[in-house]
Amino acid sequence: MDWLQILSNTGSSILSPATIAYALAALGLAVHFGYAGLINMGIAGFMAMGAYGYAISILSFNFPWWLAALVGLAAAAIFALILGIPTLRLRGDYLAIVTIAAAEVVRLLFLTTAFDEVTGSADGLSGYHSSFRAMNPIPDGTYGFGPWTYNENQWWVRIVGLLTLAIAALVVWMLMRSPWGRAMKGIREDEDAVRSLGKNVYAYKMQSLVLGGVIAAAGGIIYAMPSAVSPGVYVTSLTFFIWTALLLGGAATVFGPLLGSLIFWVIQTFLSNVLPAMVAAGILPFMSQIQASTLRFILVGVALMLLVIFMPQGILGNKKELTFVK
Repeated sequence: MDWLQILSNTGSSILSPATIAYALAALGLAVHFGYAGLINMGIAGFMAMGAYGYAISILSFNFPWWLAALVGLAAAAIFALILGIPTLRLRGDYLAIVTIAAAEVVRLLFLTTAFDEVTGSADGLSGYHSSFRAMNPIPDGTYGFGPWTYNENQWWVRIVGLLTLAIAALVVWMLMRSPWGRAMKGIREDEDAVRSLGKNVYAYKMQSLVLGGVIAAAGGIIYAMPSAVSPGVYVTSLTFFIWTALLLGGAATVFGPLLGSLIFWVIQTFLSNVLPAMVAAGILPFMSQIQASTLRFILVGVALMLLVIFMPQGILGNKKELTFVK
């Protein structure tokens, strides 16, 4: 096995747009679940709204990339409002069922051939990068060292992604230290007690749903920036992966989702490289290359179950503050 190549690919995932996108989505989910107690199982739908809003605004309306990004964020906010108005009075499992169904409805709407000219249907959308790359201030060339060597466009995506992540983390950190954030934590623990103090619990939940959804949509935009938008990405498994990253780092924290996403993608990349290599080297003779690639998803599922059972508060979480199962 070529361990140097495996470790290089694994190290490269630390700064990949996918890692940054997952961190943003997990941070948005932390606002929903970690601070407001909303079990949102449709976070992939918010990412899809951001990505498709961004791509469609450029391809269909010729918007500049920064305006298209704002359209994507606005689309996620509107989606949160439409989703939240009839459902935020639901609790626990009922809210989870509704949100996962809503995300599937969104994906199928983008997948249907009825809007093929706008959404691209099963083919998705591509070719919307020129406006973004035209504003790239980095001179042409390749920069970096080791596994972190990229060309000017690849660096531009990563810089924008990291700045977006830093701003989102700062906003969430400041909000959660404010009276608004303390009210959100109170709702998570006992919304009836907060309601008895005269607080509008429904309004707080709606604000949380919109804020977290917009942050997750930013993750969808970053995910789509370097490549293309495909409906096959925004499936239910994407939501489960983001939940895994969130619970790994710590749900009721600001930096836990960032750490969890980093660890998740490093492990995913490592397994996707090392398992097929083990098959090729004869170490796993009873498996094919395709089976070895699928095995990593099984291992992620097992890891999520063990995480919920033995360390529900996550790496950076406080066990006294929040656990996945109360």
